[in-house]
Amino acid sequence: MELPLHGIRVIEVGQALAGPLAGVIMADMGADVIKVEKPDGGDDARAWGPPFGPDGETSLYFHSQNRNKRSITLDLKKPEDVEALHKLVETADVLIQNLRPGVVDEIGIGPEAMLKRHPRLVYCSIWAFGHEGPMRLKPGFDPLLQAYGAMMSVTGRPEDPPTFCGASINDKATGMFCVIGALAALRQRDRTGQGCLVDTSLFETSVHWVEGHVNNYLASGDVPKRHGAGAAVIVPYQVFETADRPICLAAGNDRLWARCAKVLGHPEWGQDPRFATGPERVRNKAILLPLVAEALRHGTREQWLTALEAAGVPSGPVNDIAELAATEQLAAVDIVQSLPEGGPRVVGLPISFNRRRPASRRAAPRLGQHNGEILGQP
Repeated sequence: MELPLHGIRVIEVGQALAGPLAGVIMADMGADVIKVEKPDGGDDARAWGPPFGPDGETSLYFHSQNRNKRSITLDLKKPEDVEALHKLVETADVLIQNLRPGVVDEIGIGPEAMLKRHPRLVYCSIWAFGHEGPMRLKPGFDPLLQAYGAMMSVTGRPEDPPTFCGASINDKATGMFCVIGALAALRQRDRTGQGCLVDTSLFETSVHWVEGHVNNYLASGDVPKRHGAGAAVIVPYQVFETADRPICLAAGNDRLWARCAKVLGHPEWGQDPRFATGPERVRNKAILLPLVAEALRHGTREQWLTALEAAGVPSGPVNDIAELAATEQLAAVDIVQSLPEGGPRVVGLPISFNRRRPASRRAAPRLGQHNGEILGQP
């Protein structure tokens, strides 16, 4: 099938995760994404292993984030290579860059210079801390922004130190916000004929993740605390131990709670004034949660999940990665794909079009693999 971004050309000038993730999302959706790498080693993520891909040299991480792209090498410290980039941008619709803050202006490819010469370009900048403010030129990586953006302060158990989320959640979401902004800007260009500057940052993304906590603090003055595997404003809505394995229980409203109470063998909890409504369950969670925990210890994970599912109460197992990889649901959605040319198996785009997920058309490129066909170089 012809993919939605067929005919759109994207120039990606960046490395690591947020910029390349934005590029691979657009590539998976059909855009021609040309990855510009430095001649000496290319994207640092090429060496982020083990594990490595079939060639034993290129990291699995790089394979995953750079499929469906073409690679060229340019030394953007050289004026002639900057000019080569300009010539390439003349053929492009979108430029994505996540170089160290300030570098693009130093080498003459900042948004003002690019948009003046290429007024139809959608220029996407991914920052660490944002395009304004006293920290605008500071570099940053995902864990730093999880710390600075207060995400760690609300993750983990109350008795634990601030806890890091295991996924690179700011990098990934910033890449996604970059794509959302680029697509909106392309739609605007369809109407106006003019390009646009799109700015995103890991810091703004981190604030977006804790928006509920920030809003609650601004309204109440109360500093949010860590709730372990639970939630601040919904109870019970967390992980509990059973006789053998943990489960996640999400009784998200009063109706579900009443059903849950019956499954637990205590239908009276559904009418108890301390627990009957959501606000009362939150106020009395120090009483309720131990009661729920004690009830769940008297059955196995499978027993409870079967009973809760029969009652229509949302619940599920707490899988590790191996268990996730073995689930029938993962196989059914067919999101794990083998890259072409003998490439490794990786997780693909989490979007389908007309019930079809875009297949990977290219393996991740070798460094400078497409210099000849794009730049006319040997």
